Amino acid sequence: METAVAIAGGIGFFLLGMAVMTDGLKALAGSALRTVLARATRTSLSGTIWGAVVTLLVQSSSATTMTTIGLVSAGLLTFPQGLSLVFGANIGTTGTGWLVALLGVRISLTAYALPIVFAGALLKLIGKGRWAASGGAIAGFALILVGLTTLQQGMSGLAAALNPADLPAVLGGQGVSWWSGLTGLLALVVTGIVMTTVMQSSTAAITVTISALFAGAIGLDQALALVIGQNIGTSTSSAMAAIGASNTAKRLAVAYIAFKLIAAIVALVLFPATARLMLRAAASIDPVTLVAAYHTAYNVVGVAILLPLIGPFTRLIERIVPDRGAPATRYLDPAALAASPIVAVEAARRTVAHVLQALCSSSTSAAQATDTLHQVQAFLSKVTEPLPSEDERQWFIYTLHALDHTIQLAEVIGEGATTETSLDSPDEQRALQLYTDAMRSAAEGAAVLEHHVTEGDVSEFIDRLARSAAELARLRPRHRQATLDSVGAGKRAASDAMASVDAVRLLDRRAHHAWRAAAYLAGAAT
Repeated sequence: METAVAIAGGIGFFLLGMAVMTDGLKALAGSALRTVLARATRTSLSGTIWGAVVTLLVQSSSATTMTTIGLVSAGLLTFPQGLSLVFGANIGTTGTGWLVALLGVRISLTAYALPIVFAGALLKLIGKGRWAASGGAIAGFALILVGLTTLQQGMSGLAAALNPADLPAVLGGQGVSWWSGLTGLLALVVTGIVMTTVMQSSTAAITVTISALFAGAIGLDQALALVIGQNIGTSTSSAMAAIGASNTAKRLAVAYIAFKLIAAIVALVLFPATARLMLRAAASIDPVTLVAAYHTAYNVVGVAILLPLIGPFTRLIERIVPDRGAPATRYLDPAALAASPIVAVEAARRTVAHVLQALCSSSTSAAQATDTLHQVQAFLSKVTEPLPSEDERQWFIYTLHALDHTIQLAEVIGEGATTETSLDSPDEQRALQLYTDAMRSAAEGAAVLEHHVTEGDVSEFIDRLARSAAELARLRPRHRQATLDSVGAGKRAASDAMASVDAVRLLDRRAHHAWRAAAYLAGAAT
């Protein structure tokens, strides 16, 4: 009983420490996590490397994966780019296994860790901003050390009651038949899956395996079989998280599960040769170090197989999980809100750009556009966390201005169609031409602005749009005066003249709101 309590307590301290440390490291990273991931995916290889580095630094593949889902949902990353980051996260998360193998199971650090817990907790309570985040990271790391020491003590008791011979023998061991070895291998793989599913952390499950191996409760070949199952087990949490989740989250979850299964199949096929090689190497290399190396190699091999095939692989996943929902709201994914307020604002900006393009090209009705824009408004209302920098706050304000002008554009378009009134005079024909040019420029610019751009990408469209809107604004009062004068001279009926004045007024208002919306969107994008 005492052994079980020690093992459970050690796992609990470890999981709590990981959660506290990860929260602290994420807070320290702030918007830098989003920035690094968004800029690190020029190639699939660079995305994988940076995904591994970021995960190693924040000590959470979940943090990297959730941020990636948000970035893909907001359109900041393509699905293949996001997948390369997830591949890298799987490699980066193996770093904790190395920490446990090289340090955690060898030295009792409780005497040093407890004062560190106190110092970190005190800093978190009395500090602010980055100091508080640093305190959380320090306290979490110390709790991990306490958990490892407690787990080590529990495993020592387990080793006295459990011998590797009590567990199933696996393929690759001396004197093990093929059938019994295969049965034992699969039994331990299933055990590993269950361990990770129950603990909801492959890192914690592998830590238990390394501690049991160090204590002598299990053999090296048995530990390797457990590692295979524990790696598969991480996909069970992804599968559960994908239920009812966004389309992007479902795609990444399916890709993640496929990645884990492919890596597991390769590992199982190679297991007899790998086990024999590892057992031979254990004569000169510490077994716990070999398990940590195997865990890393397992994920590296899986990535090495799929990374060159990332194009066909992502197309397969996209066929398995096709796009659902309206294209206009595809960026308004709850995952974008979960990633960071910056990602959520970018998702809203792109949606406004999409609606503006549809309105100006007459590919959507004013009612549909208004409905989508109100969804954007509700989405942005959920961004309650302040943006960290003045530039980012200005970016948010520009996006709100663009949203407001696009809503007003939809309302003006909904007021009535200009084609109901005949526009025959030279001024009216010119007004109609300027309006057509303005809406064409706005549609072309908004199509570009739906993607992250540099200032030069849209400056031509914005300049042309501004000129058309400005000339139309100057023409409107001249046309009004001339039209009303024509009524007094008996050249035009009053009702016809007022309809003509109202039609040009509507053209002017539409061009003005299209121009201001596009200009604010360009300011936010750049």
